Amino acid sequence: MIIFDNVSKKYNEDCIALDKVSFVVNPNEFVSIVGPSGAGKTTLLKMLLAEDKPTEGKVSFFDTDIHTLSGEEINLVRRKIGAVFQDFRLLPNKTVYENIAFAMEAAGRPDEEIESDVPHVLELVDLGNKIWNFPSELSGGEKQRVAIARAIVNQPDIIIADEPTGNLDPANTYDIVQILKKINDLGTTVILTTHNKGVIDSIGRRVITMQDGRVIRDDIAGKYIL
Repeated sequence: MIIFDNVSKKYNEDCIALDKVSFVVNPNEFVSIVGPSGAGKTTLLKMLLAEDKPTEGKVSFFDTDIHTLSGEEINLVRRKIGAVFQDFRLLPNKTVYENIAFAMEAAGRPDEEIESDVPHVLELVDLGNKIWNFPSELSGGEKQRVAIARAIVNQPDIIIADEPTGNLDPANTYDIVQILKKINDLGTTVILTTHNKGVIDSIGRRVITMQDGRVIRDDIAGKYIL
């Protein structure tokens, strides 16, 4: 469970990124966070990843205020979170296999697990035939599927997808959304941020709408409404 409890973030008197934000994300939920640029979506994700601290309020992850943890404890929490970004963030000089294996190595996973899990997770995102390709040999949609495979290979409790379809055409956007829904159906909590109205309307699940650092709507089976 994730709890944002009256969270505010002020960089200065004229820059209030979050203003008394409160909501709960339950295990296995699929939650989309929408709003215009500057609404506070990115700051909110930074709070969850403990990359930034609230000025007021607290962010709890499994009943623990993550901003009271030590650096080592925060790293353990982050291992429970997989992240997918708009710009893919793949290592260009490593193959698809090596990009995913690198995430497992960083988490201390043994070689035999890496050898079995990497092909398995690539099949899950329909990229088993690209295992030895380099990122430069992949389309944008394929790169994002590799990024998703990398995010889920360590079996995190939560996937954060920050504008994952922002650089993709409609066909690839549809594929990525279907993969995220499949991951959620398998029991992983998904938090998605996007500007894409079509994506939100097609998912038909909970939508939190932000504007000027505040939550202005929270709809269980929502649409993109601004």
